[in-house]
Amino acid sequence: MDVRLVSAERWNEGGRTVALAADGDSFVVGARTIGTHPNAFLYDPRPIWRLLRGRPDLIDLHEEPFSLAAAEVLLLRRILRLKAPYVLYSAQNIEKRYPIPFRWFESAALRGAAGAYVCNREAGEILRRKGLRGPAELIPLGVGTERFSPADTSSPRPAPVIGYIGRVEPYKGVAHLLEAAASRPHWRIEISGDGSQRAELVALAARLGISDRVTFLGFAQGAELADRYRRLDAIAVPSIPWPGWLEQFCRVAVEAMASGVPVVASRSGAIPDVVADAGVLVEAGDPEALAAGLDEALEPSRWSGLRERGLARATEFTWQRVAEQHAALYRSVAPRRDAGAGRPPQVVAIAYGDPDLLEGALEGIGAGFGVTIVDNSSAAETRALAERRGAVYIDPGANLGFGAGVNVALRSLADRGLASDDVLLLNPDARISAEGISAMHAALQATPSLAAVGATQTEPSSGETVRVWWPFPSPLRAWIDALGLGRFDRAKGFAIGSVLLLRAEAIAQIGLFDEQFFLYAEEVDWQKRARDAGWNIAVAPVTATHVGAGTGGDGTRREALFFASNEKYQRKHFGALGWQVFRAGVITGATVRAWVGRGAHREAARRRRAIFVEGPVAYADRIG
Repeated sequence: MDVRLVSAERWNEGGRTVALAADGDSFVVGARTIGTHPNAFLYDPRPIWRLLRGRPDLIDLHEEPFSLAAAEVLLLRRILRLKAPYVLYSAQNIEKRYPIPFRWFESAALRGAAGAYVCNREAGEILRRKGLRGPAELIPLGVGTERFSPADTSSPRPAPVIGYIGRVEPYKGVAHLLEAAASRPHWRIEISGDGSQRAELVALAARLGISDRVTFLGFAQGAELADRYRRLDAIAVPSIPWPGWLEQFCRVAVEAMASGVPVVASRSGAIPDVVADAGVLVEAGDPEALAAGLDEALEPSRWSGLRERGLARATEFTWQRVAEQHAALYRSVAPRRDAGAGRPPQVVAIAYGDPDLLEGALEGIGAGFGVTIVDNSSAAETRALAERRGAVYIDPGANLGFGAGVNVALRSLADRGLASDDVLLLNPDARISAEGISAMHAALQATPSLAAVGATQTEPSSGETVRVWWPFPSPLRAWIDALGLGRFDRAKGFAIGSVLLLRAEAIAQIGLFDEQFFLYAEEVDWQKRARDAGWNIAVAPVTATHVGAGTGGDGTRREALFFASNEKYQRKHFGALGWQVFRAGVITGATVRAWVGRGAHREAARRRRAIFVEGPVAYADRIG
């Protein structure tokens, strides 16, 4: 996976300011932040904007759904009109109703999310209750367990050392550990960490008469922290529920298990999810229960069993394991799109009219491709051509039109077990070489977000470049054309379908062609649906040619079908009102051209105006 990461340049973590250190990793970009609250700060939008303009296949938004930062990133995604799925993160295991606008941020983020990952079960259940439709995968926080290793000992000491490691705050329950130690005169207590309650706890140890057995060691990290774990016979995690707070994970428990230290912890928040059966769980806020739990853990045979299970349990929290779970989540919301890699695409040709055109097209691509021919003419000559070339020949028994003919071929490919192959749609009047198809296929497979790849083309008789990129037709663009500005509109919406390579996974997700389009607009509609679903379209620079309307037929009928398909397309994607706006734009433009144009251009404009005044579908039905 190709990863790009934006993170805060500096952040306050547990009372310490931590600076981002990329350590030579070029995929990491720092961003300044405005604000310090974990859920009410903003990133400098510029690094995120640059990252999103690269059109990622997936956005991993490691922020709570209700946060200001999540709203910022999703706003940038919306401005850029990205359809890439996104996943969210949450550790919030207390169900809260946030004030406006944070409540709105949360609702919008969850409604659009493809999934989420949480570090405790309750957080996932809360997200589902609040509207998350996708999966909420339980993925623990990664712990660098390779830094921790057990001491060379086989049993606890007669005068055991009980440890506490973490923040020294009231909700961590350290006072209950001291009260438990007061009833066990042979214990020694080591407290690593710092916080607002330290002075109070020093005074409590003095009142309990255990100051000589309690050591406050302060903060530690790295090798020093690993050494402190190895000095312990057991570790206590006596966290207690606190207004607005529950343990969301328990990194200390994982580090202790990786160090071979039995864990005795409160049955509170996410702690049971982390410890499971590899530790002793006790009621929170009960010093006597904590003392009894530590007694149990220090019993030699029980101690050995907990040590062994803890070492095994810690392997579930390695960065390798976390990476595997993230990859599985990513694949579930943005599946692999390389099923057709390594095999040539299947070629589909919809035949109608002169079979010599089709023979020329197949001659150009050579013999290295599977070919399916759907013969809308039901012609014996086309059947004979298919037999000579070893192609699969399908006679649908009627002229189904292009889109329906393509669907017949796609269903046939699926029936033959070839649905995982990419598909090249090749018009009989188009020409491309095997090398050109290979170049198109390489371009498709190089970018997983591509649903389709078109081909650059020239007009065969003159060698002039054929326009292959076109903007999607819309009510607005009808008026742009009416104002005479259409020639300046070079938006790359869809690629013409005379030579068009489709990705197998896109076909599976987007579906077949819409058969209401008998001829024209079917590939436009399919590519519009692909764009709307978050896919992209590209055109490969290859050598290909195309003779427009080369398959013959009545020009008046083709014109009627073209305009009728346009009406159906506008109604489908923009509704009845959108169609009327589009129609008015075409009529206005045609009226102006009928006044100012000359010769054939004037006649064409008058005919177009008449067709749109009557209604293209009604006109096509009338002329048959």
